[in-house]
Amino acid sequence: MVRWGFIGCGEVTEKKSGPAFGLAEGSAIEAVMSRDASKAASYAQRHNIGKYYTDPIELINDPNVDAVYIATPPSSHATYAVISMKAGKPVYIEKPMAASYDECLRINRVSQETGVPCFVAYYRRYLPYFLKVKELIGQIGKVINVQIRFAQPPKELAYDRSNLPWRVIPDIAGGGYFYDLAPHQIDILQELFGYILDACGVSTNRAGLYDAEDSVSACFKFEDGLVGSGSWCFVADESAKEDRIEIIGDRGMICFSVFTFQPIALHDSTGRHEFDIPNPDHVQFPLVQAVVDHLNGKSVCTCDGISATPVNWVMDRILGKI
Repeated sequence: MVRWGFIGCGEVTEKKSGPAFGLAEGSAIEAVMSRDASKAASYAQRHNIGKYYTDPIELINDPNVDAVYIATPPSSHATYAVISMKAGKPVYIEKPMAASYDECLRINRVSQETGVPCFVAYYRRYLPYFLKVKELIGQIGKVINVQIRFAQPPKELAYDRSNLPWRVIPDIAGGGYFYDLAPHQIDILQELFGYILDACGVSTNRAGLYDAEDSVSACFKFEDGLVGSGSWCFVADESAKEDRIEIIGDRGMICFSVFTFQPIALHDSTGRHEFDIPNPDHVQFPLVQAVVDHLNGKSVCTCDGISATPVNWVMDRILGKI
């Protein structure tokens, strides 16, 4: 049995991830932590968790906590991961793995030195929807090009510059919404086509709602020579809203979404075919089960820090951070 301690109990843990740790076979939730005592107590009560803390170190040092789920903003991922692994506790880190490529390297170095595993929450690799995309790729011949197109209106309508959401503060998030949302897109493409070995981009702030980038364009090349491009706008009008990836082959095309899970569309010589693939209620469940099985010695989960780090490298290259 793997007994988990949560550092952080924000929105992502309410349905996407948190309940999965209690539902997975061979897994239980031992404790939760938030610096806000009332928030920690409320979360523990609502999710039937017996213990809560306001100090992350106390949670990490709890002898009944076997592994730590780090669900805080990216700027603290490396610190909590390093402390946990040095205490002998495996970690499961929310994406992106850290606020920079260099911090990912630090996490991996400590994992290697201690022999304590680190996993990252790129759960789309295990979802039925994306497994279906992977299955369909063989039907479009040789893949020639990949394109990401993403646009959304501002998430918050009234920005108070004295109290901005952390996702648009680069010192906390690593960048703007690009650093929060693009990791899932980049990771699933690397899962399908191998690592991206070259990437560049341009970014700007067009709306002036915050200081971080709000519009990004990029191009990249995978290890086998496949090229791709991406365009992201986080201050678009509602009419321009889009969540789409196109995989273009010499005998067809696959179109799918990353966040809205629109039906997958396969275009081939016989026409257009749609596949509406449902996902589990708690979307992180398949990956959480794979991590638990790994820690219980039943199988090997490869969604680890080593495989997650290239995502940060690509994003940092696109934003000109490295």
